Amino acid sequence: MIQRQLQKNIAEHFFKGKAIIIFGARQVGKTTLVKELIKPFSSETLWLTADAPEVEQMLTRPSLARLQAIVGQHRIVVIDEAQRIPEIGLTLKLFTDQIPEVQVIATGSSALDLAAQTAEPLTGRKWEFQLFPISFAEMTAHSGLIQEHGSLAHRLVFGAYPEIITAKGNERTLLNLITSAYLYKDLFRYEQIKKPVLLEKIVRALALQVGSEVSFHEIGQLVGASPQTVEKYIDLLEKAFVIVQLPALSRNLRNEIKRGRKIYFLDNGIRNAILGNFSPLESRTDVGALWENFLISERLKYVHYNHLFVNRYFWRTTEQQEIDYLEEIDGQFYAYEFKYQPHKKVRFPNTFSANYPVVQTTVVSSENYDSLLLNY
Repeated sequence: MIQRQLQKNIAEHFFKGKAIIIFGARQVGKTTLVKELIKPFSSETLWLTADAPEVEQMLTRPSLARLQAIVGQHRIVVIDEAQRIPEIGLTLKLFTDQIPEVQVIATGSSALDLAAQTAEPLTGRKWEFQLFPISFAEMTAHSGLIQEHGSLAHRLVFGAYPEIITAKGNERTLLNLITSAYLYKDLFRYEQIKKPVLLEKIVRALALQVGSEVSFHEIGQLVGASPQTVEKYIDLLEKAFVIVQLPALSRNLRNEIKRGRKIYFLDNGIRNAILGNFSPLESRTDVGALWENFLISERLKYVHYNHLFVNRYFWRTTEQQEIDYLEEIDGQFYAYEFKYQPHKKVRFPNTFSANYPVVQTTVVSSENYDSLLLNY
């Protein structure tokens, strides 16, 4: 069993009188994580799956008496896929306000509904956690750095969803299943997604543009939609934990790109499944994009799991001076260039260091990337 970094952190928040909410895409391991968390309390845990109609009906605006009857003598109540329950925030508030001795845990595969429904009712009454596909740090702790280094090419092509790591030889089938059956499931039931085919076209366009700046206008022209529609769909994809946006840094210079953005996938395997391309690394022309996507997503996991207060950007000028990735910590900048092949010569733009307080510049290659993802 691969130990998830969130497990210890979440366990430390048990029985503190607040709801625990775990977000994450479908199939990233939320259910497995919760089962591990509740093992010491298995006989005292009530597990409810919100996909079941009777559970949805019973947990929609219940009275206190009904909620107490549902809970019985259980000390922990798990509500899996809680976003399916209308006004779930009010139900969770009833737990925390009226029966705080019971630890309620809600999981959600989409921030579209669950985050919105719990934001106001649970102000000051919840702990929120996001679970990602398995991280480089988790795999290194499980199998060791040398073995994980040896798996790098596999990770760049097939990603790190739990099933992909444990089911060697069946990666293509599983990734195609995750992409077709689960990836958009919550989006397609969301009222703003009126054209599923359009959504799939936009996702494919984004997959082809990993590592490049994204223009809502250009994608709209490509797929036959307005820039506003493209922007709306991209926002929904981010809330469904499919992609993450990286904004351009622009503060001081007239020639800086002002409103640029890059978009990355939270898992390389999902990106490649969308394109239907699982070719081995040595025969690919998009290794640079895969490398950049891998590092951005893995560094996001590290920052999130270690509770770092970091602003993340890329930087470019109209003269094509560029830095792949920037982290701002307490007003200081750490600049990174991503080059899969080691020993490539890279010059960081003097224009940037002359105008921003730069603490460190690093070229991240396939030889030294572990220092970025393990932070040593």
